[in-house]
Amino acid sequence: MPTPTRAAIIREQPGEFEIADILLDDPRQGEILVSMAVSGLCHSDHHLATGDSVPDIMPFIGGHEGTGTVQAVGPNTSGWEVGDKVVFSFIASCGKCRWCNEGQSNLCDLGRFMMTGSRFTDPDSYRASLPDGTPVGQMCGLGTFSEHTVVDVNSAVKLPADADLDRLWLLGCGVGTGWGSAVYAAGIEPGQTAIVIGTGGVGIHAVQGASHAGATAVIAVDPVELKREKALEVGATHAFATIEEATVFAQSITNGQGADSAILTVGLLSGKDVADAFYAIRKAGTVVVTAIAPSSEQVIPIPPLDLTRFQKRLQGAVYGASNPHSDIPRQYQMYLAGQLKLDEVISQMYALEDISQGYRDLLDGKNVRGGILHRR
Repeated sequence: MPTPTRAAIIREQPGEFEIADILLDDPRQGEILVSMAVSGLCHSDHHLATGDSVPDIMPFIGGHEGTGTVQAVGPNTSGWEVGDKVVFSFIASCGKCRWCNEGQSNLCDLGRFMMTGSRFTDPDSYRASLPDGTPVGQMCGLGTFSEHTVVDVNSAVKLPADADLDRLWLLGCGVGTGWGSAVYAAGIEPGQTAIVIGTGGVGIHAVQGASHAGATAVIAVDPVELKREKALEVGATHAFATIEEATVFAQSITNGQGADSAILTVGLLSGKDVADAFYAIRKAGTVVVTAIAPSSEQVIPIPPLDLTRFQKRLQGAVYGASNPHSDIPRQYQMYLAGQLKLDEVISQMYALEDISQGYRDLLDGKNVRGGILHRR
């Protein structure tokens, strides 16, 4: 029997999230039904409302970061039981494709379904629908802006029975994307200078990652004072409102050379942001591009000659170049050991009905990371 639930959906672009009654299919083989605990209000989901990210189907359930408890397991789905606690990985890992086998599961071929909203095994099949039978897509195959969700087990990472679901939802996107952008994509080494541009829900963890990797100077850049202050609390050594200020400072402590790396984790990326980061780094330095740009953004204003003669590197990063199914358990242990700060970066929790207020607070700079606390 279908499971009735409520979810925040987008019906048109641009538009607003609205709360709707949804019906969820029973989980099939390889799927689980999850009662949601918390869903993160990531800026990436707000791009659905603005139209900067375009799904293949609407209505579309937002949300790709969250935790919950397994309520039902599909037939012949081994390794899962009712009551298991899970955190979601917004890119599924099949464990079979070239990328998974080469240790780059963040590039798993299942990632092509992130905006289709459908089942991975059947692109014409959807797990959710409106009461009238209209199919509803799920962001990243998850749709965590829902009180319940049905997901592929390749998108779920099992947590210990005593795990605190009210904190660990951050491991599903913000931590891996930000921390990995510093540690893996930028390859920060001890003694280096790193700039993190944008210290919201992803950038704040890039700050932590740069600090963990041993950077002597971790320079946070954000126009919002709250975010600069929070960055200083979790590992930044310096904070500035603009990249221009940060660049001058980085040059002042590196004999004019510039930072070893600059990580772009702004809310909405432009080509100019990439160029600004490019000029902030030294010869043979690295710019990591993690932030999302609208599809209309087509130009990065960098002279090709400078790219060649200074041997600088532009490095894209999806999910922080991490391997979620191995990194999430590792990051959980870091949290328990006090090495990874999660509680400190959660600004406020909202009811599902207040999702629009949550995003207004994010855009107004009142949040580092907000979340939806689902009824349970």
